[in-house]
Amino acid sequence: MRKRFTAIFLAFFLCVILCPAQTPATSAMSASDPWQPLKFLTGTWEAKTEAGTAEAQVTGAYSFDFELKNHVLARHSSSASCKAPSDFNCEHSDLLYLYLEGPASDPKIKAIYLDSEGHVIHYDVTTPTPTSAVLLSDPANPGPQFRLVYERKDAILSGKFQMRISGQTDFKSYLEWSGGKK
Repeated sequence: MRKRFTAIFLAFFLCVILCPAQTPATSAMSASDPWQPLKFLTGTWEAKTEAGTAEAQVTGAYSFDFELKNHVLARHSSSASCKAPSDFNCEHSDLLYLYLEGPASDPKIKAIYLDSEGHVIHYDVTTPTPTSAVLLSDPANPGPQFRLVYERKDAILSGKFQMRISGQTDFKSYLEWSGGKK
């Protein structure tokens, strides 16, 4: 009985000692590549609008690629065709840069959006699932709050650019699009 107790105690003791020692290594491994949750975005994607209050019919492509020695994930886009109401700018162009901010031990992913109409939007980035990313602007900023959502289902990447006007509870899609990898 005493040998059995000693063996159980020894196994428990070793587990208590060794298990926590492995936890930081596991954390360090996932922290060693803070971009891992967003790698599902990389590549060049076709885009065709499907919905949204903009009522625009746009086709084109966009790409997510790492730049500046993997310190920035950049989205570049181009349109091939555009049919839209007169208040929609078919000549629109924009850039989206995702970057790391904060200590290397616990970096936060942030983003900045800039476009040809002079808009600048700062986003906090989260990855609620392994194949989705949500970019959310600060609701304390003046004007509407913006949300940019990417979700990959199988070989299709979908996106939504949404707005929530002050005082409203729901986001409304301005543009929604999807397409396969080129």
